[in-house]
Amino acid sequence: MKPKQIKILDKDKLALLWNDGSQFVISLKYLRDECPCAGCKGETILFKTYKPPKPPIFSPEMYKIKSIDVVGEYAIQIGWKDGHNTGIYSWEYLKILEAGANDNAQQKYNTLL
Repeated sequence: MKPKQIKILDKDKLALLWNDGSQFVISLKYLRDECPCAGCKGETILFKTYKPPKPPIFSPEMYKIKSIDVVGEYAIQIGWKDGHNTGIYSWEYLKILEAGANDNAQQKYNTLL
């Protein structure tokens, strides 16, 4: 499944209209807080997990979108106004966020064993 339309609503939400006709609205704060990039969520390299520190400075620009670019046929890359732009949100990941958006569920990543 992939979106037919993506648009910003009320400057603090992102709306996705999926190709099955369903619509999903997510807060930009939740979307940014759940950025899937290694700098935000960490990564596992050679069986060791790197957990990045929380951003030391909070900026309102963190939660404002500067650009949205489609990546192939599978994702979007969001450029945030504070300069962060390394998160690639796959359609599958956006569906996972949709499931957890109502209760702001923090996404968990399993380490390699």
